[in-house]
Amino acid sequence: MNNINDNTKQYFDNLYRQNDDPWKIRHRWYERRKRALMLASLPHERYARAFEPGCGNGELTALLAPRCDELIATDIAEDAVALTRERVAQCHNVTVQQMLLPDAWPSGPLDLVVISEIGYYLDEPQLWHIVEHIHQTLSRDGAVVACHWRRPIEGWAQNGDEVHAKLRGRMSLPLLSHYWDDDLVLDVWTPDKRSVHDREASA
Repeated sequence: MNNINDNTKQYFDNLYRQNDDPWKIRHRWYERRKRALMLASLPHERYARAFEPGCGNGELTALLAPRCDELIATDIAEDAVALTRERVAQCHNVTVQQMLLPDAWPSGPLDLVVISEIGYYLDEPQLWHIVEHIHQTLSRDGAVVACHWRRPIEGWAQNGDEVHAKLRGRMSLPLLSHYWDDDLVLDVWTPDKRSVHDREASA
C-alpha cells in the first residue's frame, strides 16, 4: 500500500471509530435526495453485476441491491465494511469486502460502476488507474455514475467539480447525462448513447 492509501485509510478508520454515520447520510434530506437523484439517473432499471467502491455505512448499497442481480460493495475502512454488512444482511446478492482502490478491482465484467464521494481522496494517477479499470471491465451495455460534493472539503485539495472535470477528460465513453446544482455534480457515462426512452422502445 502506498503512503496516500495509508493516510487515507487512517483518516477513514478514525472517522468511523468516532461515529458510525460521520456525514449523517442516513437522515439528512440532502443525502437522501442525492441518492434518489443517482438512482433515477441510471439508464437501466436493473443491472446484472454492479460495483460500489466507498460504500461507507451502506445506505446507498441498500438501495442499489434491489436493482442488481449481484452487487459488490467495498470500502477502505474495516468499520465501514462491518456497518454495510449489517445494513444489507438480508440481501443475499450483495458481497461486502474491504478493498484498497485503485490497486484492487473486481475481476470479470461489470454492468454498473458507482463512483460516489471518493474522487477527492485520490491523487491524479490513482484516478486515472480507476478510469483504466472501468475501460477494461465495463460491459458494452454498462454505465458509470459519478456523484460528488461541489464545495471545498477541509483537508483535501480537490472538490467535486475538479474530480468530474478530470473524469470527463479521461473517460473514453459518451456522457449520457449531467446534473449539477450548488451542492453536487452528477455524471453518467455509457457506451450506449441512446436515451432511456429509445432503449426501452427498441427492447
